[in-house]
Amino acid sequence: MQELFNDYVQSLETYIMFRIKETVAKITPELKAKNRAPIALSMGAPTAAPPKALIDSLKSALDEGGIHLYSSPKGEKFYRDAIAKRMKTRFGVELNPDTEIFSLIGSKEGLANFIRVLINPTTVEEDKEIILVPDPGYASYKEMVKVSGGKAFSVPLLPENDFMPDMEKVWEDLIKAGNKPEKVKALLINYPNNPLGATATKDYLTKLVDFCKKHNILLISDAAYVDMYFKPELKPMSILEIEGAKDVAVEFFSFSKPYAATGWRLGWICGNPEAVKIFGKLKSTLDSGLFKALQKSCAEILNSKEGDDYIAEANKRFKHNQEIFVKGLKEELGWGDFNIPDATFYLWLPIPPRYKSSVEFTDDLMYKSGVIAVPGDAFGDYGKGFFRASIVCSEDELREVIRRMKEDRFVYN
Repeated sequence: MQELFNDYVQSLETYIMFRIKETVAKITPELKAKNRAPIALSMGAPTAAPPKALIDSLKSALDEGGIHLYSSPKGEKFYRDAIAKRMKTRFGVELNPDTEIFSLIGSKEGLANFIRVLINPTTVEEDKEIILVPDPGYASYKEMVKVSGGKAFSVPLLPENDFMPDMEKVWEDLIKAGNKPEKVKALLINYPNNPLGATATKDYLTKLVDFCKKHNILLISDAAYVDMYFKPELKPMSILEIEGAKDVAVEFFSFSKPYAATGWRLGWICGNPEAVKIFGKLKSTLDSGLFKALQKSCAEILNSKEGDDYIAEANKRFKHNQEIFVKGLKEELGWGDFNIPDATFYLWLPIPPRYKSSVEFTDDLMYKSGVIAVPGDAFGDYGKGFFRASIVCSEDELREVIRRMKEDRFVYN
């Protein structure tokens, strides 16, 4: 049967988080037997319950007349209106809910399908259309491009460029590598970034808008972590706050991270009306819209005091966890200088120099200590020599991680 399926799908790697989960399930009895029950620093999502107001609102919505009928792929008007209000109050961005907003079954689904809209698929390597993607970056970006029949070109996010690379230099490198610049369709950005936690300045975002206008390409912003930050003065921006951005940009948002509603699968795309309209044509053939009860409850939380308070408290908790874990790494385990981000719940850490690869280190850490982290290689070529640790677990679990690593001799040197 395998030969019946297309080459793009057959060439895909199973998503790294699913591979890790499968391995952990297999070795859990062995780990528990030696008092090393798994502790996940691999989680890319909050583990707390969603806001009580969100859950109560969903329960109430379930009893409304017509709530169980089909919705529209575009999203109910009350949902789009709530999004428009949120974009105005949070970012100062004016959006037309009828032409510049469209619902998503989570931002991951939206990004994958949007890339499908952009790419004209081909198996001829030199004819493949190109999406510029962050590296290190979310592990699914490159696979999304691949399965659409295109080619991803890495944009290196490195400490030496403050994780804000010179895009004209990237463009030059793309041409030097033998690529045709006319094949580039879009630049995909992700600030705050997974796995780095890095943010971008207003000046840099302005440069990205100007770059995309100059080269006549689309700017795709994945803003999944935009509400997860620790300093009010460094509050992350929407790309649509930049003057003229709507001419070339679309932005993707999710309820998963700010409201811990990962399983609910809700989000939205907004921005350039022509891009949103064309995307909507594909969506209308693929799904029949989000469950209206979910839309109702999420519309209500978006502009509520309960929602804002929940985000603020969650961010305080993540910052506290970050401080605990950083202190343990530095004082107990000898990790030296590394970037301490002002956003997200991730830490991007160098592996100890005695290890040859990130996979070797994270495997050793998992099998010996039951501590589950993600090797940097999973996030791109520039992730080699690093690993990602997530701080969404409890304070006690983070302290236990440090204790185990010290006891099992996982010191940096």
